[in-house]
Amino acid sequence: MEKRPDFILIKSFEEFSKYYWYREELQKICKSLGIDSSGMKADLNHNIEEFFKGRKILPKEKTGAGKARTRHKIDSPLSLKTGIIECDFTFSQRFREFFSQQTGIEKFKFNADMVASVKKAKEEDDLSFTLGDLLDIFYGRKTYAKYDKVSLQWNKFLHDFCADQATSSFHNKLKLASILWKKVRTSTREKVYKRELLSEFQDIINQYL
Repeated sequence: MEKRPDFILIKSFEEFSKYYWYREELQKICKSLGIDSSGMKADLNHNIEEFFKGRKILPKEKTGAGKARTRHKIDSPLSLKTGIIECDFTFSQRFREFFSQQTGIEKFKFNADMVASVKKAKEEDDLSFTLGDLLDIFYGRKTYAKYDKVSLQWNKFLHDFCADQATSSFHNKLKLASILWKKVRTSTREKVYKRELLSEFQDIINQYL
């Protein structure tokens, strides 16, 4: 199994993409390269890809606008033009009811891309991002930030590891699963749990029998 090399030894984005990177690792890489380190994992990966192409996406400059702005009061009416920073947007009943009215869906639920977009807008203090933009994202008419499905890989790995009858006699399953996950994460192999890992890393497994 090929071990993940240090970033400075990686020569192309194609090679970089073979490996799993945590968001914190991507942020450190971006900062070390002097490029923008804000946003979701998808944004950070994009910035690194552009760097390999010879284009630097510089960090966004902070402005005093965020501190000086006047927020909506809790009882102020909402509209599609209302900024999510301005109204202190949260995934609460108040905003669920607003989108329920806009969509006609009685039991409205925010989707994953809406969650990712709100997170990005708040991280970047994007005063231009509105409830209308969020509605467009719900309908798929606009893309602002995509939910990072890669972040679910560890949860799926852990679930499948614990569900395997072959691991039923192991002590401290979480610890062992995390060790095996690190082996998989830092390699070029598929980021999923397979029983063959138990035999491949039998020397480690024996410590948990």
